[in-house]
Amino acid sequence: MKRAPLSRAIALASLSAAFAAAPSIATAAFFEDSKATLELRNFYMNQDTRHSGDAGKKSGNKTNDEWGQGFIFNYQSGFTEGTIGVGVDVYAALGLRLDGGHNRSPDMFPQKRNGHSEREFTKFAPTAKFKLSESELRVGGLMPRFPAIQANLEGRMLPQIFTGGLLTSKDISGLTVNLMHLDRVNNRGSSDYEGMRLDMRGGHNKGIVIKGKETSNSFDMGHLNYQFTDSLSAGYSFSRLDNLYKQHLVNGVHTWNLGEQRSLRTDLRVARSKDDGRTNIDNKAFSGMVTYSFGFNKLGLGYQKMTGDTGYAFVAGTDPFLANFVANRDFAAKDEKSWQIRHDYNFAGLGIPGLTMFNRYVKGTGADLGKGNPEGREWERDFDVTYAFQEGALKNFSVRWRNSTIRSNVTKDLDENRIILTYKLPLL
Repeated sequence: MKRAPLSRAIALASLSAAFAAAPSIATAAFFEDSKATLELRNFYMNQDTRHSGDAGKKSGNKTNDEWGQGFIFNYQSGFTEGTIGVGVDVYAALGLRLDGGHNRSPDMFPQKRNGHSEREFTKFAPTAKFKLSESELRVGGLMPRFPAIQANLEGRMLPQIFTGGLLTSKDISGLTVNLMHLDRVNNRGSSDYEGMRLDMRGGHNKGIVIKGKETSNSFDMGHLNYQFTDSLSAGYSFSRLDNLYKQHLVNGVHTWNLGEQRSLRTDLRVARSKDDGRTNIDNKAFSGMVTYSFGFNKLGLGYQKMTGDTGYAFVAGTDPFLANFVANRDFAAKDEKSWQIRHDYNFAGLGIPGLTMFNRYVKGTGADLGKGNPEGREWERDFDVTYAFQEGALKNFSVRWRNSTIRSNVTKDLDENRIILTYKLPLL
């Protein structure tokens, strides 16, 4: 679906009006506060699903692998002077396929009907923005990162982008209010804007049944976050994917400073999801993570539990707000319980600034895969290492390797490697 949504058209019109009005209004801050970067992102991904049949049924190896080069231009203006400041942001990206064959794509490039990937694709997302006091309205391209919906920005070569409007107010000290409406999504491996869908991955689609149309043209959210102290904050969200689900979500974060480079961080999240007309969604989700930081180390323990008639509901392609959502699995099937252990280390402690790594292991049990099926059990192990050059000609260049292993009768087994080379060139 290639037609431009209304919010994108409004953003383009506002952008044109802002530049047309530039000679007659005070625009010093508009240009002086502008920032622009060009990011070069080289992304290689290899997925060995170890079989090409259904979960738990071995039927020979199948490997998906693809290699691409992304060029990402990101411009952010300042605001014009006056009671209502006006500004524009422009996001434009080009993805080039360097390698990949028939039916081998891990969702990195648009797919042709014959199973081949497109050789290139583009993304374009202008955003108009308006500021009054401590409130800001953005209309056009959005990459939201809220508990109710988190756009996937780094899982593939190019990010997921939505179109719509977002109003953010910080006029009350300590309180941040966000109101948002989304109407279309441009997924990671696509140039097109289309209707939003439910995530249906996992064992037997998490028990979710959709009656009739599977897409929705409206996602609405209200979000409140209050910063009680420097160490304690709490938030509440209500969201609705029209005709598919509605969700209440509460979260809280507390950091206890123990002194001598030690702290204890507690992150708790509770969500209640229900049907909004065309599904059977009924889920209660609890998840939490406790992280102990000491010196250059972090050690985390997480727990997550699903109850209700279905698994967790969220918009397809996004990152669900769950403590045990990791590189590939969300551990959010019906009745699934899971725990996580994670260790992070910053090699600055050994005199190598810029080098970081983490290991984590998540195990899920008790997933309900439907009558006549065994209990769903799965685990995922992730190893991630990143080196960001700190100075010299390679400053702003980073290298990242992520290795993941999944063994599961909920979904397919998987051995995966991602290698990501990123260089950010400041233009303004």
